[in-house]
Amino acid sequence: MILALGSQVASSETIAGRVVGVTDGDTLTVKDASDQQFKIRLSGIDAPEKGQPFGNLAKESLSEMVFNKQVVVESSKEDRYRRKVGKVQHEGTDVNLEQVKKGMAWHYIAYANEQAPADREAYANAEAEAKSQRRGLWREKMPSAPWEVRRIKAAVRQAPAGN
Repeated sequence: MILALGSQVASSETIAGRVVGVTDGDTLTVKDASDQQFKIRLSGIDAPEKGQPFGNLAKESLSEMVFNKQVVVESSKEDRYRRKVGKVQHEGTDVNLEQVKKGMAWHYIAYANEQAPADREAYANAEAEAKSQRRGLWREKMPSAPWEVRRIKAAVRQAPAGN
């Protein structure tokens, strides 16, 4: 079921459905009442990539919270991979924020300006607390941020052969 959300953001929508897949610590698939599937990228966070320390644990954490459960997604954009980017709620709990609280994701500050001010503050505070309590990925001495891992992989792919 898709409900249009008023006039503030023309492309804003709410998707309600059951989580039928979890790709990683910040991406999942929701199937609505009409059996339409939506790939969702959790907004405001970035979880470790597959192959990174805590990548599998981040995926497991997200799965435990939402797999085969009903969620509501507030989305106002699509990313370049045509995924809906949104805030996922399960029984009133902000799932994105929970991933940060557990130390299973970073607050994705590159996109913080797209968050509501209250969310931006909550996510930043959750990351600071997870870091100070050494939860999840913050157990690592110097965890590698996923955006840095992706940047390095992209640079390697683009490097001329033979160098």
